[in-house]
Amino acid sequence: MRRSLPLPFAFTVLPLVALVLLAGCSTSKQSFYHQEDFSETDTYSRSFGSSDAAVCEAARRALLGQGYIISKAQANIVDGTKSFQPEADQHVEIAFHIVCAGNGKADQNASLFVSATQDRYALKKTNNSASLGVGVLGSVSMPFGSSDDSLVRVASETIRSAHFYDRFFGAVERYLAPGEDDAAKAGKTELDGPLPQPQKRESK
Repeated sequence: MRRSLPLPFAFTVLPLVALVLLAGCSTSKQSFYHQEDFSETDTYSRSFGSSDAAVCEAARRALLGQGYIISKAQANIVDGTKSFQPEADQHVEIAFHIVCAGNGKADQNASLFVSATQDRYALKKTNNSASLGVGVLGSVSMPFGSSDDSLVRVASETIRSAHFYDRFFGAVERYLAPGEDDAAKAGKTELDGPLPQPQKRESK
């Protein structure tokens, strides 16, 4: 015969269990996808008054000017990485992924989309013990051996700082402006002919 819980126990313990469960649900961390509201923001994008190819070239030069290694450079895609070592046993790598897209058919305005990730690595040591064969007994591991050091990625995060991207967009703007000036001068020379040279006055 199944025994039922005493009434005092049921009325006192069971509500406490329910409260604990509710408290655990309310204090649990919110999932990261709740942060992605896809609201209008210019943190990861910026528009420039040039073609997508010119904008991506300026972005490539901006990364090169800061010591980044370019792993991919196409007409509208640029990838670059840079390594840092804040501690002797730590390694940090920042990776840029850039996409340029033209706005409209005029080819005089393009949007630059950029996302940078920061990966953190830690030095891990693995001891490899030596083994000796002893015939029928098989192999025996000895305490002496070698130690292999390897970097293991321990954290990876997309950089979300608006100031970080503002500095990058500022660098792109600086590299883009001289190119536009040179193109304008080249176009003027082609249309109007060579620039006139000052004439020398004959001495009397």
